Amino acid sequence: MGSETTPELLILDFNNPGMKPGSNCWTSASKNIREAFENHGFFVALYDKISPQLHKSIFKATQDLLDLPLQTKIQNINEKPYHGYMGQIPIAPLHEALGIDYADTLEGAQSFTTLMWPQGNQSFCETTMSFAKTVAELEKKVTTMLFESYGLEKHADPHRDATTYLLLLMKYGVPNEGQTTLGLPPHTDKSFISILYQNHISGLQTMARDGKWINVQFPPTSFVVMAGDACKAWSNDRVLSAIHKVTMDSKGKETRYTAGLFSFLTKTVEVPKELVDDEHPLKFKPFAHVDLLKFYETEQGLRSQNLLQDFCGV
Repeated sequence: MGSETTPELLILDFNNPGMKPGSNCWTSASKNIREAFENHGFFVALYDKISPQLHKSIFKATQDLLDLPLQTKIQNINEKPYHGYMGQIPIAPLHEALGIDYADTLEGAQSFTTLMWPQGNQSFCETTMSFAKTVAELEKKVTTMLFESYGLEKHADPHRDATTYLLLLMKYGVPNEGQTTLGLPPHTDKSFISILYQNHISGLQTMARDGKWINVQFPPTSFVVMAGDACKAWSNDRVLSAIHKVTMDSKGKETRYTAGLFSFLTKTVEVPKELVDDEHPLKFKPFAHVDLLKFYETEQGLRSQNLLQDFCGV
């Protein structure tokens, strides 16, 4: 998997029956997650909680949604940047996405569904909520394990209580002759954690710490779990917020669909004092998570070569 130079990419099996909190298996997996986040900014999770039926349904739901008329899709407006409709972007003509905020709640799933289908679409609502809830369970496990590996168990519950989830349903079209194959330009996520689930079409590439691009191959029933900028800030710069992009095959014939769950915090993002010492002086000031998104949208944010430094650097 990936390129020859980075054999140590982590593939973690969450289906292992021995993976229970407090077990040796759990403790060593927690350490592996921390090292993967520090070295690569991501890992691949094997997690079999998505049934074959739900797998089929979530991609059908994604396709049905993105096939709606543009004037319907653009009604998805959210005051939080990058939570509404994204598309028609000159630098990423192949990409289109819609965000469902609070997707793991009935209220969030229902209000989005009603906006897109005023006449109702029960199966879409149930599918997206069920998918978001299932993946949110994985996200909660990962953050708990990350906190534990830093010896910060006591911070895990307040963190989980302040977490909300955005489900992004994304489409990457097939490039026409002579058209760019870039599905999404290189970027970092502004989330705390991002968890990506794709159909059988690959295209994700991430940049290793040494600047080399890694082609991330993950089977359609596995997830890529990635650290976002908020996680990097929280960890006092220990965690790598992976730069990644999507490139489509110029000879490809099929659309790539991805469902991504992104976690955001309603409480202040700040470095725990336990992560500040002589070797790791404080790098970032506390901030409201939504303000990071708003800063990224400004001209200064878009031009920034070091977003967190410019936004909240000490």
